[in-house]
Amino acid sequence: MSINRIFLATVLVTLINACTPKDTPPNFVVILVDDLGWADVKCNFPESFYDTPNIDKLATHGVRFTNAYSASPVCSPTRAAIMTGKHPNRVEITDWIPGQDPKNKKLLGPQDRTELALEEITLAEKMKEAGYITFFAGKWHLGDEGFLPENQGFDINIGGHHKGSPPGGYYSPYNNPKLTDGPEGEYLTDRLTDESIRFLKQNKENPFLLFLSFYTVHTPIEASKKFIQNYQKKRETLGLDSIPHKKEGEGWTKLLQEDAAYASMVAAMDENVGRLLNALSEQNLDENTWVIFTSDNGGLSTLFRKNAPTANGPLRAGKGWCYEGGIRVPLIIDGPKISSRGSVSEQPVISMDFFTTILSIAGIQHQQNDGVNLLPVLTGDSNPDRDAIFWHFPHYHGSAWTPGSAIRKGDWKLVLFYEDQRTELFNLAEDPGETNDISKANPEKAKELKTILDKKLKESGAKFPVVNR
Repeated sequence: MSINRIFLATVLVTLINACTPKDTPPNFVVILVDDLGWADVKCNFPESFYDTPNIDKLATHGVRFTNAYSASPVCSPTRAAIMTGKHPNRVEITDWIPGQDPKNKKLLGPQDRTELALEEITLAEKMKEAGYITFFAGKWHLGDEGFLPENQGFDINIGGHHKGSPPGGYYSPYNNPKLTDGPEGEYLTDRLTDESIRFLKQNKENPFLLFLSFYTVHTPIEASKKFIQNYQKKRETLGLDSIPHKKEGEGWTKLLQEDAAYASMVAAMDENVGRLLNALSEQNLDENTWVIFTSDNGGLSTLFRKNAPTANGPLRAGKGWCYEGGIRVPLIIDGPKISSRGSVSEQPVISMDFFTTILSIAGIQHQQNDGVNLLPVLTGDSNPDRDAIFWHFPHYHGSAWTPGSAIRKGDWKLVLFYEDQRTELFNLAEDPGETNDISKANPEKAKELKTILDKKLKESGAKFPVVNR
């Protein structure tokens, strides 16, 4: 072979390699379910009343995190944390928008923002700067006109507006200014997935960020007609007539999953997760796409009344509480560089990590915020040097929660209540259900965690409730 022919062959190989899929920017799909509890998916809680075959299948292909947390026990702060990589304290969104702020309680909660400030740099804005097409479908709940997804870096917004629950319910007409009505009987969860699949097909040649933010399984509990009969029969077969509850403060925590309508909503969501993943495969996008599946807070199991929609298995309390049931959530991550498929990680992770992880995988430079890069966990290289993680929910909530904060460091967790400055200490390795307060038996450990919590609250600019005079 002559020198010229060798040169041309070398150039040709270089060009071919440059065009191979492994060198194209990876795509990202974030599936955020509203109020989905840690125990609402079968792969986390085999005793679950609900069936989630598609989510379970995703877990067999990716990495399932058993100690994954939302940034807050309620929705808007967690959503802001995912979008910015910042702790909710730093963006001044510490309650669901607009919150309740009752005036007849011992404390008055701090006034926080009712929108995600435009000055904040969002995940979508960073991706868009790098040439990604950015798509959002579903629940936004981070501000009204002028602060909607299209104002925060998303090229396309379908269904995202200021409401935290679907204003027209789960069946068309939706009464949603950002979503046209569908045919009679169309189910919202199906429709948002249809729109997401349509986006995939139209943009498969371009790198994209697809953020599917289901409204489900948030109230109102409106059954999927496709699945409701299955779960009504299942409930009858199991003879679930007596529903146990446990007192939690001034509220009640449901201890058994049995709501057929809620189960049908979980099933519809799971089916649509499967539809979206199948669409990725059919469009030959699955080999170069990262998928993150998670929830914005724990399941709604605790209310002032009995019989909330779900139960959180062995975890204590639910949405609105800084006990594990309110903040521990499902998390599965799948992607091209997963080293051990179907593996389980006990590494504590939190919502802010997604911002850092996605941008790091995409090779997009960004300012270090409050999250850590989870790629070393996913590739099996190492676990990140995880500092203590903490939560600050200084507001009253309809779940009977009173203002407080919490911190986890290693297996130790401290919960602080501001009405009486009471602290509770738990060892999660020995007591994941937080049934045994061991603060009196371990005063030095309680003091240590309280000192760290105070420091982190101060550093993050936390605002506190004040005495109601």
